[in-house]
Formats: sequence, C-alpha cells, structure tokens
Amino acid sequence: MPERTFTALIVDDEALARALVREHLAEHPEVRVLAECRDGFEAVRCAAELKPDLLFLDIQMPQLDGFELLELLDPRPVVVFITAHDQHAIRAFEVHAVDYLLKPFSEERFAQALSRAKARCGKGPGPDPAALGASARAGAKLERLVVKDGVRVTLVPLGQIDYIQAQDDYVLLKTAGRGHLKQQTLASLEPRLDPGRFLRIHRSYILQLDRLARLERTPTESWVAVLRDGTRLPVSRSGRERLKQLLQEN
Repeated sequence: MPERTFTALIVDDEALARALVREHLAEHPEVRVLAECRDGFEAVRCAAELKPDLLFLDIQMPQLDGFELLELLDPRPVVVFITAHDQHAIRAFEVHAVDYLLKPFSEERFAQALSRAKARCGKGPGPDPAALGASARAGAKLERLVVKDGVRVTLVPLGQIDYIQAQDDYVLLKTAGRGHLKQQTLASLEPRLDPGRFLRIHRSYILQLDRLARLERTPTESWVAVLRDGTRLPVSRSGRERLKQLLQEN
C-alpha cells in the first residue's frame, strides 16, 4: 500500500527560517510544500486557497501573529509551531498544536514533530475559532481583535471599541460609525479583556468604561448606560452594582 502524501504550508517572516524548514522537509518526500508565506495575511489567503494538511508556523510576526492567524483558518491544518520564544508554549498546546519547536532545532527533533503531525492528520477537526480566541491564559490581556469577513481581515484595536454585544455565537464590536462581527462568544471574550477598561454591564453587553457619560433610570425602574455619543445600553442589576463599585474605587 503506498504511503500517504501530505501537503504543507510554511509561515515565517524570516527567509532563513523558512528555508531551514523546507530543507528538513526535503528529507521527507511524502510531504509536499505548497507555499511559503512571509506574514499572516499572506498565509490566510494561501491556506484558504490551498487547504494544506500541515502548517509550520512562527508566532511573532508582523501584522498578524501565529495565534491570530489560527483564529481565521477554516478548515484548520495540523499545526507545528516553530519559534525562538518559549513563553508561548502553554498557549500553543491550548490551541491543539501537535508540537512546539524552539529555534534552533535539530533535524531529529524536526522529524519527531513531523511524525506527530502526520499521525494527527485525519483525526478530526481542531477547535473552533471561538475556542482559539478564548485559549490564552487570563493574564494575557488582548490589545486588539482579529475579524474575518470573507477574504478580508481587519485588526480592531481595543481602544476603538465603544461596546461589545453578544449575538448568539458571535460578538458585535461597535466602533465609531461601524460594527465588526466576530465569531466568538461574549463569555469567552470577557476574561481576555482588561477589567480596568471593560465591564460586563448586562448579559449581552460589555462596555468600554471611558465611553460612559452617565447612568439613567428609566420609567420602568430599570437602568441604562448613556454613552458619550448618545447610545443607550441596558444595564442589569448585577451590572449596575459592578459599575457602581468600580466607579467608587476610581
């Protein structure tokens, strides 16, 4: 029975690093390299078009980092992270990477990782994008969110967000004059946000605190948050208590 063949994508902003991975893969004729990508945006386009089985992925890259890239891939290849930084190892396995290679690595260590990756192929889909977005440890707060709309990828800095609204398995990121829909739940996103800047004021809303102008009581004895631009958001009883406590502390 002939050996199965595999396809691969190499993503790294350093040309020498990409060349080294390709050189190691040349010793494994069952793996065919479809493309090399220098950044995350290029990798999103290539992965969508070529649908590789395996992804050899750097973490720290310009524009999109490796974890942000994974959020955007569907279907998701089997991932081997290749990086010069060891501090991301826990998160790498939380997003179901099969291995984490620290540069520089030996040919033997690379072959080990490749063997694991090939064994994982065909074992079913990886985590969904919402799980990837929630995977980082609570201490690693976000500074931006990555949103994919068809082939278009948008980076939304948290400082531009007025509020975040739950919409089933998505969240609406509301910025001045625009909304961005991201596949992730509000509950999974909330722990990644800086609690000094963002507060859950309702089961369906998270508010950026510096957008708040005032709290108002409605004729029905409920409460609304009035934003600086006049937007009115519902505030639950528990949300009002959290808001009052935070405002008193500050």
